[in-house]
Order: sequence, then structure tokens, then C-alpha cells
Amino acid sequence: MFGLKEVEVIEGEVDSSPAEYSSALQAAINSLDAWKMQGSMGRAMMDAIESGKCMLGHKSTRDYWGNRIPSRTEVQDGTKGSRSYVVERSGEQWALMLEKVP
Repeated sequence: MFGLKEVEVIEGEVDSSPAEYSSALQAAINSLDAWKMQGSMGRAMMDAIESGKCMLGHKSTRDYWGNRIPSRTEVQDGTKGSRSYVVERSGEQWALMLEKVP
């Protein structure tokens, strides 16, 4: 679940491990509402997706500007945002950890 704790982790207000940081970002991505927050939040989520530390959410959504953000099942396997991209970049165990994030 995405809440204040995750925002504090993402914004660096509390110490966190790389796994905790990525889990907080994955919770934000999954929440759909975080895409409508300030620009730094959206940039952090996109950076994590592009680096293979997070995958797209379960459902598609729109950002603050109305741009459509696809779900992880709507992108081609092996491309940014897909599960297989995370596995390629960060490993199977990392992808399994992200799948457990609500």
C-alpha cells in the first residue's frame, strides 16, 4: 500500500536500503494516484522503470498531464516496464520481491 511512509522513503527523509527504496517506488507505481503527484515523484518512478529496478503497475493510468501510462501486461515482453526487463536488469529474486508489493 502506498502512503506517507513510502513518500518519506522516496523523498529520502528516512534511511532505506535499495530494496526498501525500490519497494516504495513500486508501491507508488502500483497505486496509480502517485502519477498525479509532483514531478519529482513521476521522474523517480520512471527512472526506476527505465533502470529495471521497478516494473509498471497492474493497471494503466494517466499522469498529471493526461499522458497514458500502460500496465506491465500492455508492454512487449522484454521492454522497459515489463517483468522480464526487471529480471534481465535486476534478477529473478528482485522481480519476485516487487511482485509482492501491493
